[in-house]
Amino acid sequence: MLMADPRILRDLLEQYEALSALHTRNGALEARQRLEDIAYTLCVTTGTREVEAALAAARARLAMADGEPEAPQPV
Repeated sequence: MLMADPRILRDLLEQYEALSALHTRNGALEARQRLEDIAYTLCVTTGTREVEAALAAARARLAMADGEPEAPQPV
């Protein structure tokens, strides 16, 4: 499987977190639509089907890229 560049994953995670906070604060339709787009991109980029799995996979890959030991994945 191809691995996304860590800079791309980091950017996607930052966008997701910022949009998630914005949507939580004001529920803006535009923020929700962009959040769904970023979630989809994260899923495709990490080879997952659910946003929570995509977030976990992206964080794990970033930790590996940063030289941190990989945390065990839930089964």
